[in-house]
Amino acid sequence: MRRETQNILLVLLGGALLKIGINGDYLRYVKPAQQPWVVAGGAVILLLGAVAIVRDVLTARQTRTVTGGQDHDDPARSATHQAGTDTAGHDHHHPARSAWLLVVPVLAVFLVSPPALGSDSVIRTSAGAPRSAVAQDAAAFPPLPAGDVVPLTLTEFVTRAGWDSRGSLNGRTVRLSGFVVHAKEGVLLARMVIRCCAADASPMTVRLTGPQAARFPDDSWLEVTGQLVPGTATAANGYTPDVTVTALQPIPAPQDAYEY
Repeated sequence: MRRETQNILLVLLGGALLKIGINGDYLRYVKPAQQPWVVAGGAVILLLGAVAIVRDVLTARQTRTVTGGQDHDDPARSATHQAGTDTAGHDHHHPARSAWLLVVPVLAVFLVSPPALGSDSVIRTSAGAPRSAVAQDAAAFPPLPAGDVVPLTLTEFVTRAGWDSRGSLNGRTVRLSGFVVHAKEGVLLARMVIRCCAADASPMTVRLTGPQAARFPDDSWLEVTGQLVPGTATAANGYTPDVTVTALQPIPAPQDAYEY
């Protein structure tokens, strides 16, 4: 790969990291706590690329200044040098063109904002209770707050449904939010949970009972109010509890689509 291509790739990559770190798109790849590292990494890479470009430009000018006088004094050497340059350029034409293809994925970050992981990832990945739940027992779950409707994350709801032997969710009305997944088990409400980055994401899912949710397409975001069907979150079904839906409404997709 030519140095010019390397330098441009550094500038584009650093700029892309700065862009997603500042506008919030980094949340589709890593946890919020990683933002300073994304921004700092982008700034360093961008600076390195800019310094390399400036250095190469200055070096090229100095080389032309030195060799220009020598070639002027020796026409034969100048012609030989020009011929060698043309030959070298011909030899490296195709490799240079291939190297420029590496710019395409970096440019895509600038031009296209990829969506967060959605229904397709849920279908391809087995759901399950959070790993931290394995070490929990009934005493680890604090009482739910008072109120007619308790807002919970999908992770907390699934964890309690599968591991809280005291049944703290039984008879309680909860409010959950997530995206719709049409699976063989039925209509699911799902969120992707990540520990570090999107590469280790795993789904948390609940099955929505009743016909209301079936009319919404995959990846539609819903706010659902309902109650747990006790005993439905088991290892056999990937700890996917049933929820009796009492109300639901579509909501905009949040900027931070993941749970942690």
